[in-house]
Amino acid sequence: MMRAKQWTTTITLIATLMGVNGVFAYPLDGYEDTGIRRVEGARLADEGKAKGGFQPPGAKLSTEQVDLRLLDHQDMTLPAANPEFTAQINAILGENADRYSMAVLDLTNPDQPQYAEIRGDHTQNVGSVGKLLVALGYFQALADTWPDDTEKRTALLRNTIMTADEFSQSDHHTIRLFNVETRELVRRPMQIGDQGSVWEYLDWMLSVSSNSAAAMMMRDAMLLKHFGRDYPVSEQQIKSFFADTPGAELTRLFQQTFWEPVTRNGLSLDQIRQGSFFTRGGKSKVNGGGNSYATARTLMEFILKMEQGTLVDEWSSRQIKRLLYMTERRIRYASSPELREAAVYFKSGSLYKCKQEEGFKCTPYHGNVYNYMNSVAIIEQEIDGVKLHYIAIVMSNVLRQNGAVDHQTMGTEVHRLMKQRMSEESAAE
Repeated sequence: MMRAKQWTTTITLIATLMGVNGVFAYPLDGYEDTGIRRVEGARLADEGKAKGGFQPPGAKLSTEQVDLRLLDHQDMTLPAANPEFTAQINAILGENADRYSMAVLDLTNPDQPQYAEIRGDHTQNVGSVGKLLVALGYFQALADTWPDDTEKRTALLRNTIMTADEFSQSDHHTIRLFNVETRELVRRPMQIGDQGSVWEYLDWMLSVSSNSAAAMMMRDAMLLKHFGRDYPVSEQQIKSFFADTPGAELTRLFQQTFWEPVTRNGLSLDQIRQGSFFTRGGKSKVNGGGNSYATARTLMEFILKMEQGTLVDEWSSRQIKRLLYMTERRIRYASSPELREAAVYFKSGSLYKCKQEEGFKCTPYHGNVYNYMNSVAIIEQEIDGVKLHYIAIVMSNVLRQNGAVDHQTMGTEVHRLMKQRMSEESAAE
C-alpha cells in the first residue's frame, strides 16, 4: 500500500474563560491579501525588522500552502474507532484517563483514515474553542447573503471597518495593534473606539482569542444575518437596532445566527453549541438563551468538514483554516517542542474554578472545583518524504494540576506516537 503524499468559598472564586492569549494565526505573507496589520508585524519581526519573536519552521508556510487537504475525500465520514489505536492513546493518559475526552484522526493516508476515541461523547464547556462557532455563524451568514460572489465576500472582510463599542467590554486578553508605517506594536486589551477591518477582528478573535473581538464578531454576524445586503450599517443604526429590538427577538436572531448553522452543517446542537456572548457587555444586550458545550467527537467532525471544504462551502472552510494557522508563540498543546517543525492549526480554551481548600493555592489552570482545558489542533509535517497529517481533540478536567502543561505533554506524546505509527506502517510496506 502506498501512502498518499498530500496533504468562591466559593469564598474564593476564580472562574476565568481563557483562550490562547499570545498565540498568533494566519500565514505571514497574508497582509497584502487581507490587510491584517498584525500579520505584517509578525512577518517583519521574523525578519528582524520589527519587535516580536521569530517563527519556528512549521509557522512559515505561505498562504498558498495553507490549504484544505481533503477536497478529494468529501465522502469521508468519521470511521469507527480503531481498538489498537485507541489503546495507544489511552496508554498516554495513564491514571487520569477518566478525566480526559480525546479524539485523534490520522489522515496521513486519507484513503485509509484511522481513528482513536476516548469518552468522545462527553460534554463540557470548551471555553474559547466556542469561537469556532462564532466564525461559523459569520461565514454562514456571509455565504447566505452572497452565495455566488466570493469576491464580494473578500472585499467586505477587508474593507468593512468595525468600531469597538459596549459589546466589546470587557476582556483581559490583549490585542496586537501594529502600525505598518512606523512599525510600532502596542499590546493591550481592546478599548471602546478601537477600529479594525472584519479580517482583523476575526484574527484577534482566533489568534489571541480576544473575548472582545469575539463579542464584536457576534454582534456583526447578527447584523449581517438581519440586514443582509444592506450590511454593513452605520454606527447609529447598530445602536438603534439593539436598543429598539425586543429581547425575545434578539434571542431568536442569536439562535438563527449561531445555532442554525450547526445543524445546517450536519452537526448536532445536543453535542455542540455556543449559548451566549463572550463578554458581559454582549450578554447585557443579548440573551443567547442557552449553555455552551461541545464533545470531542463533534469537534472532530467540525474540523473534518472544514478540511473537506464542506463547512459552509469550500471558500469559507479555507478562510477559517487559514485563520487558525499559527504564526507566533505557541502555548498549551501547541507549545510542545515536538511540534516545532510542524504546521499547527490551533484553537484552545479553558475555564477553571477554585474554592478554599487547606494546603491548596489557586493559580491559573489549577482549578479544584473544575479545571477545563480544551485543545483543537491540526498537525501537518513532512517526514522523510511522507506528509504526516492528523487532527487531535483534547478535552480535560484534571483538578489541581496545570492544565496548560498537561496539554503540552499531550501534544508531545501524541506526536511521538503518530510518528511511530507512520514509521511502522512505512516499514511494513
